[in-house]
Amino acid sequence: MSYYNKDNPYQSSYPQTPPTPKHTRYLLTLVLCLTSALVGGLVSVGVAPSIYANKTSSQTSSPVILNQASTKPIKLDYNSTDFPVVDIAKNVGPAVVNISNFQSNAGAGTFGWGFEAGNSSGNSLVESGSGSGFIIDAQNGYIVTNNHVIDGAKKLVVNLPDGRNVDAKVVGADPRTDLAVIKISDTSNLTAVTIGDSSKLQVGEPVVAIGNPGGEAFAGSVTTGVVSATNRILDIEGESSFNLIQTDAAINPGNSGGPLVNYLGQVIGINSAKYAQTGFEGMGFAIPITDAMPTIQQLIQKGYASHAGLNVQVANQYTPEYASQKGWPAGAYILQVISGGAADQAGLQQGDIITKVNDVTISDSTSLTHELFKYKPGDKVNITYYRNGSTKNVTVALVEIKD
Repeated sequence: MSYYNKDNPYQSSYPQTPPTPKHTRYLLTLVLCLTSALVGGLVSVGVAPSIYANKTSSQTSSPVILNQASTKPIKLDYNSTDFPVVDIAKNVGPAVVNISNFQSNAGAGTFGWGFEAGNSSGNSLVESGSGSGFIIDAQNGYIVTNNHVIDGAKKLVVNLPDGRNVDAKVVGADPRTDLAVIKISDTSNLTAVTIGDSSKLQVGEPVVAIGNPGGEAFAGSVTTGVVSATNRILDIEGESSFNLIQTDAAINPGNSGGPLVNYLGQVIGINSAKYAQTGFEGMGFAIPITDAMPTIQQLIQKGYASHAGLNVQVANQYTPEYASQKGWPAGAYILQVISGGAADQAGLQQGDIITKVNDVTISDSTSLTHELFKYKPGDKVNITYYRNGSTKNVTVALVEIKD
């Protein structure tokens, strides 16, 4: 027989259980209380340590932080100096220098911008700008920097971290890669950097930039960040030859030529540019050191750098947007063909639009420069170009271009 619960019409009907005697209910209640107390005690002993894992019986000077990901406590000792950036600053900082670029300013008076010095012609020299550099060879006094740091200089002065100011001379400079090597004669007590492998960089890897933003007044400034991206291409003379490293480490005017360093204390880049458009922050760019080293070695060994070229002049203003308006393909528009040069001998003409190099698409003059940088003088490449409504192909033997 089933029973209907009048007080709760939504309760299912079950067979009615006979009433329990009063003394039996007391006994059951006592057993239930004892069982609950025993279980509660065991749970408290097991759970309490995990809840209060960061609490110790006595106070310590080193706070403990619970790592939520691994639930393992991490101890921080604020009395320790074992921080990677501190070590990097101590070890790499002595190899980073400030470079002052002095240029002619005929008739400049005492109100010229920067420090003034005289030269043999009687014209005064004024400091037109400054940048950074790093010592790559302490024994011979070789310093690597950007070409735009030393460009146009009549006199170069290097300020060393120990306070010495020494004159420097240009060993070699290359506008195509924005690289330069200078040399100082006073090589006593110099520190050189350690070169790393930029080809192994990973996005998100921590990096440190060391340089002189704003000149000597802020010499040796250290900023930190990560590798924001790799393989960035900028439409800037020199930088367009490389797949650049993008970083959010602060890069400011004066940092150019300074090192970008990994957490092993190795130089993996040469700080060269920043994205300075209003509203954008944390977008600095560095030349990968592994890609730069062949040019640096040429500058030291030969005094110049040679690159593979077509012997043509292309139009920087020919953009994919302009090409679309004209109904032409995107590519590198040839403004001029050097008579007797590689392109001329292959039959290329003014007005031709280079669209491919060995099946690699060329979208503009920057991408052509970037692609040709991969080759050496004497290499033969297949050039695809557009002329008078049709696409053609020709093989060109690349020639040596010197700067």
